[in-house]
Amino acid sequence: MKKKLSSTEIDRLKRELADLPLGCVSCKTIKGTKRYYRQWVEGGRSRSEYLPADKVDGVRAQIQRRRELAKVLKPYLTEAVSSAAVVTGVKTGAGLVRWAQVVSGWKSRKVLPDIMKFLRWKTEGRVCLVYGIRRTGKTTLLQQAVLEMTDEERAHAAYFKVRDGETLDEIAEKLDKLEANGVRYVLIDEVTLASDFIDGASLFSDVYAMSGLKIVLSGTDSLGFWMSIHQELFDRAYLFHTSFVPFHEYSRLLSIDDVDEYIRYGGLLKRGNADFDDPRANEPDASFRDVESTRLYIDTAIARNIQHSLACCRDGRYFRHLRELYEANELTNAINRVIEDMNKEFLVSVITRDFRSSDFGIANNAMRTDRNPKRRRNLSALVDVEKVTDELMRYLDIRDAARQTVSVTADHVAEIREYLEKLDLVVSCPIRHVSRGKALGETEQSLFTQPGMRYCQAEALVKAMLKDASFSRADPAERAYVTERILENVRGRMLEDIVLLETLEANPKPKDIFEGKEVFKLMFESGEFDMVVRDLKTGTCEICEIKHSQEAVDDQFRHLLDKEKCAQAERLFGRIASRKVYYRGPDFVHPSGIVYRNVEDYLKSFEHLV
Repeated sequence: MKKKLSSTEIDRLKRELADLPLGCVSCKTIKGTKRYYRQWVEGGRSRSEYLPADKVDGVRAQIQRRRELAKVLKPYLTEAVSSAAVVTGVKTGAGLVRWAQVVSGWKSRKVLPDIMKFLRWKTEGRVCLVYGIRRTGKTTLLQQAVLEMTDEERAHAAYFKVRDGETLDEIAEKLDKLEANGVRYVLIDEVTLASDFIDGASLFSDVYAMSGLKIVLSGTDSLGFWMSIHQELFDRAYLFHTSFVPFHEYSRLLSIDDVDEYIRYGGLLKRGNADFDDPRANEPDASFRDVESTRLYIDTAIARNIQHSLACCRDGRYFRHLRELYEANELTNAINRVIEDMNKEFLVSVITRDFRSSDFGIANNAMRTDRNPKRRRNLSALVDVEKVTDELMRYLDIRDAARQTVSVTADHVAEIREYLEKLDLVVSCPIRHVSRGKALGETEQSLFTQPGMRYCQAEALVKAMLKDASFSRADPAERAYVTERILENVRGRMLEDIVLLETLEANPKPKDIFEGKEVFKLMFESGEFDMVVRDLKTGTCEICEIKHSQEAVDDQFRHLLDKEKCAQAERLFGRIASRKVYYRGPDFVHPSGIVYRNVEDYLKSFEHLV
């Protein structure tokens, strides 16, 4: 009968085991030369790394030692899982694996390797935060982290979900039991539901992480995490935010390459009939399929997020001007109002720019001279554009005034917009103004990171216009045409915002004036460059137009060849290195030298930069 190991010996052998490599050593002959590789399986996937010849014998000896230790420790690893499982509501061992296997085979978000790095780092005193609004893949990341673990790591891992109103004292009691039972990796979901999380979050870093536990905290109340980072967890957390789902990730995860699909439904992650966080994702009330579901999502995933986080911060300093709305039970309504008003402002800008400006005449001319006779249309003969535009604008103003039931001040709006930025729902894009070769200053444009939410609300508002008495008297064909024309322009403006946003995200604000790239929109007295990418290192810039069209039309790049505009841009931002039009057709170079680039391919190229 074998001698039973002491707890000291078990701990020593476990530590040695954790540092030894998995797998086996294989040899391949490539072009007559032998090359050695360590190969192993991790998280259900085959892995491989090249081994220099002088390292082969050492790695083989380490792998053999690992096998011997695993055989000796097997009974004790099983015992650890069994004893840990007695903690109520905690998944360990086989139960943990069954919970994680639900997402087996699913593609993972970009942050998963970074989460795994955190779990395997030897540092102490820090925790990992995975946070974002609902249905952006947080729980799935925790499940995939379990699948990525080695057998030895999983044997010492645990997962539990915090109940609404649970306290940190109750969570600490669970952690004490798990730690006593040999658990080293703890994944805690919905931690912001703990009523005292914001004011006591340092418990995780200062007590348990310092004692060697690797803790991953996940939650829906992103604002609560932001507050804790600026208070209790300052400089003691690694942050991974999931709210923003760029097109390249949306495309890779869901195998959807159509940017129009992203415009209509993007922002949330779905996979077939199963959502990353909610299996009901494709039900009619579960995504940006109609205005009711969108408003419900805004209410539950965003407005209540902000309100819950503010209410759970004991010192109350984050409420500021919003306290009066909170105490009157009107804060959620006000947040909804601000989001819907931002989308209304966006729609107003589409109507005023694309229907009242020369752009409408350009579009009219392009349709009138379309090479396909069946698609040639004369908008002026179809509809009185000025009259219809005035009617739509009037309708928007009346509709908004009729819905103003809450007295929301400019201070309220500014603070709510600030919190929307903290949630990664709104990103500011710089707009630079130029006149006669002189810089006139800079303003900002708000870019919404949830395209499906914006499009659904714009679509609902446009359809609501059809119910207006004056507009409804127009010919049905004209109403349908004008409605679709507005929605097409909405999609075009949204595509501009998406390209600007993702280019900004791929090129963070430069730290100095000699390195990095600046991304901005450039406005002239008449006309604009949709996007300018300025390379500070080379002293050059790239000027771009962004078009929703699948066809190339010369009018699309008229500003890019405007000598006066280009001279002003070069005087301020450096030599123009390239002129590009991003659109939905194939890549090609126009005889004028303008480079046409497929916008979907361009957006997917960011996959390799982040």
